[in-house]
Amino acid sequence: MRHGDKIKNLSRTASHRKALLSNLAAQLIQHKSIITTLAKAKSLRIYVEPMITRSKTDSMHNRRTIFSYLQDKEAIKELFGVIGDKVASRPGGYTRIIKLPRRAGDASDMALIELVDFNEIYGKDLEAAAAKKTRRSRRSGTGGAKKATADAETVNPQVTDSNEATESTEETA
Repeated sequence: MRHGDKIKNLSRTASHRKALLSNLAAQLIQHKSIITTLAKAKSLRIYVEPMITRSKTDSMHNRRTIFSYLQDKEAIKELFGVIGDKVASRPGGYTRIIKLPRRAGDASDMALIELVDFNEIYGKDLEAAAAKKTRRSRRSGTGGAKKATADAETVNPQVTDSNEATESTEETA
């Protein structure tokens, strides 16, 4: 029984799994997206997102901590340079997993894992949406309707006042 065992072993020993995730993380950081199996992608997301969170603050302690996981100087330069600056305002959710068709050889579930901020296809729509609205409230639907009717009421009384003024001048003439 595996009660409380939350780690995905990926059918590997601990040292093999550590090396696998380290290599996958370094490749994801360098290439911004990689294609792998779905199980590895889900494990990689858990492995790499805390690293990206640490890369927001560039300190020697954070660099050494990440180096203990990655063992790749070029990946660390990329992570603390380009990626850290780009994700500085994002509160989390740095990666996206997109399911792909099964692999022909063994019918394994495949997936594309990518860094969210580095995809130009999805990024354009998200930037426009983020510029419009940054937070949602539970009552977002009622506030917009009240505001629209209030705007309409403020515009219409001016129009009716000018109509009444023209009618009163016509009656006097």
